[in-house]
Amino acid sequence: MARKRYLKKTPLIEARELFLATVNPSSLATEEIAIDDALDRITAEPVFAKISSPHYHASAMDGICVRAEETFGATEFVGKKLSPVNPESPGADCFKYVDTGNALPGWANAVIMIEKVHQIDATTIEIFESVAPWNHVRLVGEDVVATELLLPRSHRLRPYDLGAMLAAGHTTVRVKARPRVGIIPTGDEIIQPGEEPTPGAVIDFNSTVLAAFVREWGGAPVKYPRARDDEQILTAALERAAAECDLVAIIAGSSAGEHDLTSDVVAGAGELLAHGIDVMPGKPAVLGSLGGKPVLGVPGYPVSAIVIAREILRPALEKFLSNMAPILPTVRAIVPKKIASHLGLEEFIRVTLGRVGATLVAVPLARGAGVITTMVHADGLMRIPSLVEGLNAGEAAEVELLRPMADIENTILCTGSHDLAIGVLEDQLKQRHPELKIAATNVGSLGGLLALQRGETHMAGTHLLDADSGTYNIPDIQRAIPKTPVVLVHLAQREQGIIVARGNPKGITQLQDLTRQDIRFVNRQPGSGTRVLLDYELKKLAIDNRAVAGYEREEFTHMAVGVAVASGLADAGLGVRAAAHALNLDFVAIASEQYDLLIERDFFESPRGAELLATICSEPFKAAVSALGGYDTSQAGALLYRQ
Repeated sequence: MARKRYLKKTPLIEARELFLATVNPSSLATEEIAIDDALDRITAEPVFAKISSPHYHASAMDGICVRAEETFGATEFVGKKLSPVNPESPGADCFKYVDTGNALPGWANAVIMIEKVHQIDATTIEIFESVAPWNHVRLVGEDVVATELLLPRSHRLRPYDLGAMLAAGHTTVRVKARPRVGIIPTGDEIIQPGEEPTPGAVIDFNSTVLAAFVREWGGAPVKYPRARDDEQILTAALERAAAECDLVAIIAGSSAGEHDLTSDVVAGAGELLAHGIDVMPGKPAVLGSLGGKPVLGVPGYPVSAIVIAREILRPALEKFLSNMAPILPTVRAIVPKKIASHLGLEEFIRVTLGRVGATLVAVPLARGAGVITTMVHADGLMRIPSLVEGLNAGEAAEVELLRPMADIENTILCTGSHDLAIGVLEDQLKQRHPELKIAATNVGSLGGLLALQRGETHMAGTHLLDADSGTYNIPDIQRAIPKTPVVLVHLAQREQGIIVARGNPKGITQLQDLTRQDIRFVNRQPGSGTRVLLDYELKKLAIDNRAVAGYEREEFTHMAVGVAVASGLADAGLGVRAAAHALNLDFVAIASEQYDLLIERDFFESPRGAELLATICSEPFKAAVSALGGYDTSQAGALLYRQ
């Protein structure tokens, strides 16, 4: 047989594109598996919380639970004595011992650390400080609220993701099947590990190396018996593997020797796309397809095999799974605000990362030890050494990545007003562009505008009502950040109103009812559009906010307001209809408001900005948001203002 000559070597980028064109992600099956078995698997659909976590008011400390109001008057100089509670009838000045995680009895609303409790005798204790309501208590939904988006589709499941799903009421999860990769070692000289090596015999370790890479990258290797250097035998092995697997890798036989048959077999059985790639080591690789299945001829030299596996096979598996395999380097990123740290303690801060312009920004997440969803959302861990007393705004620090850097570069930071539509937007964006991610931080509309001004975010959700003109967002943008180049895009018109318990037991029908003495209200934080709307409506009605019991109590999201009502901590709160609908609460409509995205202009004009806008304008996005309840998305994507 005449020796082969490479007539053309294909550039690596072109070769990869040719091979990836043969990969069809939609051909991959999905399966429902137990969460215990789901580590490193890829979600096939978004995962929403079934229940809130925690689903009861839990003690955050070992100590005693009390009525907070019964502790008032206790100081470090004047103690207050308490007696054990009577289970039949809890009275004044009573307490009960609790451990961390215990459910609080219905009469209690605060916990005092055991270190702060002085035992007087077998039945009496004394405290030397008063505590506020809900002191050292993990409230219902502190971690996640039922129906909130936990994980997007095409997400690689990590240990803390499994915990978050279990905490949110799931026992199984739907994932993409592992792509089956058929591995065929070839050559008369090949022997199995453990066999006696004779001169000229080659131990087949490439199959094991390749199979390990396949597992690491999310696939399921299927190792076939060695195929001898015979065209008919190799053709039969290839056809069998192509019928049983999603991708076939033939090891060796791809070079230009007398017995290198891979290219001829691929060309004869299917389609030969390339023989020879402009890369070293790895030049003799073969690319082809059979029956719509990609076929890769891997060079026999081990380093060449590894290079081709990394450069060609890995991207193919990533395309099947719509997910990048993990690489976890460290980077330096700046913090947008001051982070305090305890001197003498080495601390790891969970952060979300995104590149705004040339700056890598690390946005700190909540630091509560019981909030597992911060690990779900974290892109990295920022280490603060024990001898450093925190970081100043604008200071850089080392971050250990929990996601590949490519994911970080494709992260879109959204800082501003909370809305359920942002979670829908991320899911719809991922369906169109699996490599993209939206990382949302809820700081209120005005906080989002200021983050844009400081160059800390790509976009901000905003619904700021101007009291003088009765219009939304544009007057505040012109006043607060007049020199910041931005574009305002409409997302949805949404209903705001009073969220009340199911059945509206207090008979709340209007804002004036919030002044009743039997109504406990929960508010949003200053700077949020919802707070602005409330103040605007109260002023129109000539209601002094001091007449609203609970006006000073603040939450940062609509869902947090809803869960306060659902769990009985409040009788009413202002929020969107979708939050009430999600938590099976009732809703008293007050106003229809405009919710927009204010986008940094350079980002808006970038390819990622165009992809974001196209998703907002898409019919699937509009339909998904409308299904939440209380939204009008007919004008979603309209450009409202540019400066």
